[in-house]
Amino acid sequence: MTFPPDFTADPEEMKSAFSGFPSGVAALAALVGHKPLVMVASSFSVGVSYEPPMVSFAVQKSSTTWPILSAAPVIGVSILGAGHAAKTRQLASRNKQDRLRGLGTAETATGAVFFDGAPAWLECAIEHRYPAGDHEIIVLRVLAMRSDKEPSPLVWHRQELKVLPN
Repeated sequence: MTFPPDFTADPEEMKSAFSGFPSGVAALAALVGHKPLVMVASSFSVGVSYEPPMVSFAVQKSSTTWPILSAAPVIGVSILGAGHAAKTRQLASRNKQDRLRGLGTAETATGAVFFDGAPAWLECAIEHRYPAGDHEIIVLRVLAMRSDKEPSPLVWHRQELKVLPN
């Protein structure tokens, strides 16, 4: 079999092709210097390991938030749901100070920050970091979790946020 002549490994074409693969959207947040800091990941993956429980995500090496957030001893991961759709772009904005405006949060004694109305909360610690081109793959150990079957999950598909039916 020969490949068609229009096959490519161009990064822009890869982004377009990969946009057809729906992925969950997660907010990673923690108290850093007594202030909550958050970033959004659409590359979040569950079930990396069940024994011990681990999840992963990829972060761009150019991120200005991750180097600060990764210093936290624990990170709260909120799987975002339907109620977060209107605020997700705000959570991902470059303006770190306005990201949490108008969003209900809960904090643990360990400094993990979670978002009200999330289908799942995972309290995590960094277990592994792996270089991966212009990204870094982060494996998180799940220390504790809770889930709520009521909220419908939010997904990133074709460069748009979409709500899945419950």
